[in-house]
Amino acid sequence: MSATDFAAQLEDAADRVANISRADLQVILRRAALRLRNTSQVPIDPEWEDILQSIAAETKVGRNDLVRFIVKEWLEANAYLPVHMLDEDTEPDGAA
Repeated sequence: MSATDFAAQLEDAADRVANISRADLQVILRRAALRLRNTSQVPIDPEWEDILQSIAAETKVGRNDLVRFIVKEWLEANAYLPVHMLDEDTEPDGAA
């Protein structure tokens, strides 16, 4: 389940808190606590943080999504992840 789906589930539970069962509420709250406990932000130099925030604002992408994208690109560029090749019939999304 993605973070967005989980956030929507939490909001839905909050909207109908009077109608949700105690057991369901406990499951949702425990899952939320587990996600919060396991979520830790990688410390980044303040100078880099400013640059990341600027790029995130410019590209209208969240900071964490931007960091994930950068790491994924680096892993692909250094052959740690497979690169997704385009088929001959597939049109590229941008200019080369």
